[in-house]
Amino acid sequence: MIENLDQLRALYAAPTERALRKQQSQLDAHCQRFIALSPFCVLASGGRAGAGLDASPRGGAPGFVKTPDPHTLLLPDSVGNNRLDTLSNLLQDPRIGLLFLVPGVDETLRVNGTARLRDEAQFTDFFTSERQRPKLVIEVRVTEAYLHCPKAPMRSHLWSAPAQVPRAGLPTLGEMIHDQMGLTTAPETQVAMLERYRAQLAQEQQLGDA
Repeated sequence: MIENLDQLRALYAAPTERALRKQQSQLDAHCQRFIALSPFCVLASGGRAGAGLDASPRGGAPGFVKTPDPHTLLLPDSVGNNRLDTLSNLLQDPRIGLLFLVPGVDETLRVNGTARLRDEAQFTDFFTSERQRPKLVIEVRVTEAYLHCPKAPMRSHLWSAPAQVPRAGLPTLGEMIHDQMGLTTAPETQVAMLERYRAQLAQEQQLGDA
């Protein structure tokens, strides 16, 4: 078992100069362009000491995350399940990690920093043209940013159509949650669930257009 850094380092070669020097303390033009094209990111947060870590998917139209300057990201909080896991974590521990993906692009962008939850108009005003004006915005002060090599998406064939799994290969979300909760009532069908989510998204759009 590996128990210290010396043991760990003995298993691997030293990182290349390129791997070390690509890390930046701000978002250059390439990073900002990557974020402007990204419709999806994964947000990592911690919370109180001893609690489990959390990784949460976030999505929207390409460019749904704003970069008003090289040191700042603004991520709107969209309507979810109201557990508020990520937001609660950030109130206790402001450290945040983001992984941005662009469909069809194997490279990813990693951004680390510290977060604040902003509900002032000067922050929510950035999203007046979006699907729905957010109740709050996660303001990220960027401390580290670097482009990640494409090997993981290449190994997984992430964007390859033949690698896609037919939805029927898994039980429906309703069936899985029913099993996990031990419910005996009939689960929501996949068709009904998708219709419900489409209606919710349409309602968000209507509220955003109002």
